Amino acid sequence: MIPSRGEWTAALEKRHGKSLQQKFSAATVAVCGLGGLGSNVAVALARAGVGRLILIDFDRVDITNLHRQQYKANQIGSYKADALAENLLEIAPYTEVKPVTAKVTEENFAELLKDADIVCEAFDNAQSKAMLANGVLERLPHCYLVAASGMAGMGSPNSIHTRKVTKRFYLCGDEVSDVADTIGLVAPRVMLCAAHQAHTILRILAEEYEV
Repeated sequence: MIPSRGEWTAALEKRHGKSLQQKFSAATVAVCGLGGLGSNVAVALARAGVGRLILIDFDRVDITNLHRQQYKANQIGSYKADALAENLLEIAPYTEVKPVTAKVTEENFAELLKDADIVCEAFDNAQSKAMLANGVLERLPHCYLVAASGMAGMGSPNSIHTRKVTKRFYLCGDEVSDVADTIGLVAPRVMLCAAHQAHTILRILAEEYEV
């Protein structure tokens, strides 16, 4: 049985306090890229009671995604944005979820992200990462950006960290490891980086900024 909206809100307020939960509930976060980073970030934010999530990815779920991404075997072949939206509404039924099946480009990012308070960069392509970071910081002055760099391989989990680059730009990861130089992406380490991103987003919403 799904709890009522009132019961859901009361449970979150009991956990976070009413004032903080109101900040989470009022926020809109855009997650760009719904793979190992983005799908885990989105789940964490939905569980925390973030009010609105914009989920953006052009790709479909593949069997090779399932070891580290928040999809199910029966969703193979589905668009990631739609599949993740479906899963999030099972987890957090009162979160407003907007799935967008599109490739983020220099031409469309401003329109896709105009309603977001915080943008989470979760791409696996260096050029796309740079394009989004530059675009958000230059053309969306109301947005914070939480990006990722370096979470591949079997390196120490303690090397994953969060760094404040500028007032509106935070970077999570080890900032060193690259998929091409390691055995690839290992689920726990990717999830650690995603957890850093999700918690950084919540800290920004709570007005708890890194120094």
